Amino acid sequence: MRSAARCAEVPLVAPKTRYEDLLERLAEAGRPERAAPSDFEAYLDKVRRRAYTITGGDIERLTKAGYSEDVVFELTVSVAVASGLERLEAGLGVLP
Repeated sequence: MRSAARCAEVPLVAPKTRYEDLLERLAEAGRPERAAPSDFEAYLDKVRRRAYTITGGDIERLTKAGYSEDVVFELTVSVAVASGLERLEAGLGVLP
């Protein structure tokens, strides 16, 4: 059994998952720093906070504004990946 003094000497290290390499590649591919047109502000906030409420109408508004479905998809994935990774990091941050 470890003594309290011995435990105090062990440095705390942020928890890692067995998927670190995959997560790094995902973050890189998602390009979360990608700039989005101002027309996307409300939509991307919805993706970040309440993705379950997105409807075809949200996508239709963006395509009617002249954006291709590819652009909508790429920005959606970028923000969704970034948000997911932020949540994962927050969750791992509270683990002992």
